[in-house]
Amino acid sequence: MFRARVRDRDRKCVISGTANIGAPRNDWRGFEAAHIFPISSEEHFVKKGLSNCITNRRLGSRETGINSCQNGLLMLSTIHQKFDGFDFSINPDDGYKITCFDGDPFRIDGNVLDPGCRESEGEEGVRDELLKWHFRQTVLANMRGAGEPSFEMDFPPGTDAVGEILSGPDGPKRMEAELFSRFGGARLDGISFV
Repeated sequence: MFRARVRDRDRKCVISGTANIGAPRNDWRGFEAAHIFPISSEEHFVKKGLSNCITNRRLGSRETGINSCQNGLLMLSTIHQKFDGFDFSINPDDGYKITCFDGDPFRIDGNVLDPGCRESEGEEGVRDELLKWHFRQTVLANMRGAGEPSFEMDFPPGTDAVGEILSGPDGPKRMEAELFSRFGGARLDGISFV
């Protein structure tokens, strides 16, 4: 549900502006729905009171709201990895400007977050409180090394990530790409994965 709602709202990488020309064919290879506040830290999300800023939870559910599209942005997969690693962030207090803290291989520094995803008054728009949290963590991680760790993945806990990848379009090719990106630069008993 999270991934589908973020895809429906954004339709492109909201950081680089790269359109997904495969969207009409439901081909989302290379695009990922990124959680702003990592799903792996859901308990912390609730403790910090950030679940209170989510307004489009399912009625009657005890859901925290962490899987709301208000906590998500569609990004190119390589940009998503940099976002999760706190290499760049979006500052809603500075006109939604993107600031890179560790190089800028995608030439996104100074860009502005796509307005389509940030309609703050709408029920689908990304929440400023979550963007502020991520920006603060990025500054801390890059200035003092004190940010909260993130282990974000595009698959919610309890799901079969391998099964989901393999059952999707071009499953074997996507699995190969996923493994390559996750083991990039790794060596195991003299075998290089790059």
